[in-house]
Amino acid sequence: MKVVYFAVVAAAMTAATCPAMAADADAGQAAFNAKGCVGCHGVAGSSPIPANPPNPALNGKGADYIKQALTDYKSGAKQNATMNAMAGLLSDEDIDNVAAYLGAQE
Repeated sequence: MKVVYFAVVAAAMTAATCPAMAADADAGQAAFNAKGCVGCHGVAGSSPIPANPPNPALNGKGADYIKQALTDYKSGAKQNATMNAMAGLLSDEDIDNVAAYLGAQE
């Protein structure tokens, strides 16, 4: 039993000390522009583009908010035909990177 306990503790300590792969804001900017997000949400997510209804500004929302919203649109937990389709084009890595990029914008 002690061996199992020490193995679990060692695994937990290793996981806690190994940093997760950091999101890449530069890759996020490239994906934001290449995947067409900029077309509705504007440069750096500032959304100066008039629309009815208006497209929300994404700058200043925070990376966690953006990641959750994109994940929810991709899974269908949030419903918007355009955003469900657009988020469906993003990989999980793209979502992390776009969130890092927009989270850094003010």
